[in-house]
Amino acid sequence: MKIKHERKATPTISQVAAAAGVDRSTVSRAFTRPAMLSAETVQRVLDAAERIGYVPNHTARALSTGRHGNIALIVPDVANPFFPPLIRAVQREADQLDFCLFLGNTDEDPYQEDKLVGRFAGQVAGMILASSRLPEAQIRAHTSKRPLVLINRDVNGIPRVLIDSGSGVEEAVAHLASLGHRGIVYISGPASSWSNRQRRNAVRKAAEKLGLKHFTVPAPIPSYQAGRAAAPQVLRTGATAAIAFDDVTAHGLLAGLSDNGVAVPRDFSVVGCDDVLGAVTQPALTTVSNWSVEAGRAAVSLLFDMLQSSAIRDVRYVLETHLVVRDTTGAATPRQAL
Repeated sequence: MKIKHERKATPTISQVAAAAGVDRSTVSRAFTRPAMLSAETVQRVLDAAERIGYVPNHTARALSTGRHGNIALIVPDVANPFFPPLIRAVQREADQLDFCLFLGNTDEDPYQEDKLVGRFAGQVAGMILASSRLPEAQIRAHTSKRPLVLINRDVNGIPRVLIDSGSGVEEAVAHLASLGHRGIVYISGPASSWSNRQRRNAVRKAAEKLGLKHFTVPAPIPSYQAGRAAAPQVLRTGATAAIAFDDVTAHGLLAGLSDNGVAVPRDFSVVGCDDVLGAVTQPALTTVSNWSVEAGRAAVSLLFDMLQSSAIRDVRYVLETHLVVRDTTGAATPRQAL
């Protein structure tokens, strides 16, 4: 895990919590809903805040009126199994901090995402954009409307939480090479996806380093149907293994390979990403680990710190991944290997 912080000296709500020996949610309630706490607890928080020089900003005062006691989370596809655990984690963290959560689904449409951000701006204290499909210029423009945190989108100057799937994908390529595979296909995701670019580049670099042939087959929308439809094109490359953009696409590929009489892992190896379906596919899917819950928690934490003190100007919080080996990867026979 790699974390880069750039902070001013302004005291934060986390520092108040540490000084008072309470949770951050308790500090928030002491300033916004003191009736929920004992008089002794409120006084302890106020004393700690005064001691370290913490003063709630205008956003915190707005929260006490109920005008902006909400935050928004916008995701590209609520049906993708990667996102429900993340949504649930954000919901739980928001509730602990006395926020209500607004949820927006864009259906992988940047126009819809832009519209939702605009509509939410007047109703929430801050926003989290997960796997944003917006151009960088639009993301930067939206930061002037409300505090904003990104998940799986790397934009300098904007607090972001990144799941570094590149490290896990490199492990996957090395694993496939160790099994004797000489050609690997990457089934790509949305062109505007930061994670897709990261995974595609990781496949290319690792394959070139190990002297493997590598191919890319597009599946613009990550879905079971797209993965299944990609199978004939994957087989035409002559490769004996594939790494899919995500588990949903990999699941579809398993079905498509079966449609074409190709047995996994006897004839072909398949690797997914995000580990959301790995244990329930047949055969069980080898995949890259998933940190969606941790990413959701970290994003709320960053947003809350921004709302309370405006102290964080640039944070890059990185969660590294690893390969989870299951049953869909096997050795390539001489007949199969390129």
